Amino acid sequence: MSLPSRFTNLGAAILDIMFPARCLLCGKQLRPGTDILFCQSCGGRLTIIRPPLCPCCGRLLPDSAASHLCGACLRQRPAFSKARALFIYDKFSAPLIHEFKYRGRTTGQQTFSALLRRSPVRLELNIPDLIIPVPLHHKRLRQRGFNQALTLARSFFPQDKQIIRADLLIRQRWTTPQASLNGRERRKNLRNAFMVADSSPVKGRNILLVDDVFTTGSTLNECATVLRRNGARDIQALTLSRVLE
Repeated sequence: MSLPSRFTNLGAAILDIMFPARCLLCGKQLRPGTDILFCQSCGGRLTIIRPPLCPCCGRLLPDSAASHLCGACLRQRPAFSKARALFIYDKFSAPLIHEFKYRGRTTGQQTFSALLRRSPVRLELNIPDLIIPVPLHHKRLRQRGFNQALTLARSFFPQDKQIIRADLLIRQRWTTPQASLNGRERRKNLRNAFMVADSSPVKGRNILLVDDVFTTGSTLNECATVLRRNGARDIQALTLSRVLE
């Protein structure tokens, strides 16, 4: 073992002693060196998304024997070609999302990265030319202090930071928080909310949008619509979680 490696391992051991890893959901102390910060009980309650599901929007199809397009995608295909999420947003996972999104608790970043590495989702998505986090309006960014979608993108793809572009897609209009709205209201609320700052890097590119929660898909669809209008070849989407519909 080289000298730098010994110092790295020693530093990690000291940090484990001083700041022991704890479950992100219940706070139970975990064994040192774990990369997914869930205890056995909480980890078992997390609903990891697996087929069968809609090959377009990624909606779970629990009553189906095989994956197929859901009714919504059959009626009207979204502007993105594929959307995938890692786990279901429910009463067990909601506190994790809320702590991260609204309280800036970023200790879950290594867990998010590890979940993606172990998920079949990554193999289902095309290799992107650009990774674009869903933007916040500048007022909300000042209020929150960080863009959770950008933090997620960097956590998911630590080796691809050179293609993560938070400057291309802009939220140009203040909107009502989506959580308080139904599907129709969400679509209306987001109309003309986004713009592309510079279309030249977008034209002909395969783009991966990143966000925290897929609820109705309205936000991702609006972003994808704007990107397509500016010449993007293909748009796919990755979220940490999605609502079970």
